[in-house]
Parts: sequence; structure tokens; C-alpha cells
Amino acid sequence: MDGVTPPGGFTADGFLTMKDLPRHAELIDGSLVFPGPQGKWHSRVVNLLVRELDAQAPEGVRADREMAVKLAKRQVPEPDVLVVTQEAYERPDPSTYYFAEDLVLAVEAVCPDSEDRDRDTKPRKYAAAGIRHFWRVENDAGRTVVYVYELDPATKCYALTGIHHDRLVLSVPYAIDIDLTQVGRRGA
Repeated sequence: MDGVTPPGGFTADGFLTMKDLPRHAELIDGSLVFPGPQGKWHSRVVNLLVRELDAQAPEGVRADREMAVKLAKRQVPEPDVLVVTQEAYERPDPSTYYFAEDLVLAVEAVCPDSEDRDRDTKPRKYAAAGIRHFWRVENDAGRTVVYVYELDPATKCYALTGIHHDRLVLSVPYAIDIDLTQVGRRGA
């Protein structure tokens, strides 16, 4: 990487072959994005969600964390948590990223340095790529809140289907019951 953005921006294919990028680098609209350090809440909520989503997953899907997703020609975001098909999870190649069609759910845990991307930019990109389920997780004065969205096939936009405090109980994309108060406790 030479630090110079090519005319028209970087492409997903070029980005995915770059060496020596910082951890969690993303490609958004052809530009490189380098998130800041993650805080304790972020790490703990991601750990909890990956553990619980994977443990509760039905046959055929698996939870993963912080993997790049090739969405489009100039879009390679890295959701904090992903639920993907079992086939994609076990596929040996590509080993460093998933395709949009592999995802069942994308989750973003909002941090101060990523608020605009996590609340606006990335959800729009996920919806445009056809990812059916999206969650935005926020830290509201020490209380974890999950905003749950589902893709409206008519508008190709996400519709808010619920705001969850303390406990996340859902029937889609599969039966899920997560005690959100576990964030910050031992084991989260």
C-alpha cells in the first residue's frame, strides 16, 4: 500500500489483496477506512453476541466475528458480528472474507469513532446488497440496546422491527434469546 488513492477509488478486488493493512481496515465507497481502538464495551458485546448467536444457531448457520464482506465493486465493510451459512463458514476459499449472499445477519456495535458509518453508511450498503437482517447495538449510558432491522423487499431498505433493552428475544432470522445485561459480566 503506497498511501495514494487511485482515481475512482480502490476496488474490492484490489483491497482484498493488499498487504500490511491495519487490523479491521474497511473499504467504503472506494476509500480506505481505519477504525480506532475498540473499547471494553465493544469487545464484550461482540463476544457475547458471537457466543450466543452461535450457540443458538440452527443447523446450517454459524456466527463469526469481524470478517470482511465483499458487497460490491468498491464496498468491503467488516461487520462486528456476522451470521453466515454453514457452507460459507466452512468454505476454505476465500479464507479472509465472505460474500454478501453468505450473510444471514450483519451486526454493528456502535463506537464513537464509527457512529455515522454504523448508523447510516453501512446499513445502507448492507440493504443494497440484499442482506435480510441487520442489528445496530448501542451503549446507552452503560445499558446495551439492540435495534433490530429487517429488509423490506419492496423498498430494498431496512425497516425497524424492534428496540430491545435487557433481553433480546426474536423469532427471525432464527429463535434467539439473549440476556443483554450479561455484557460486562464474567463470561461475556
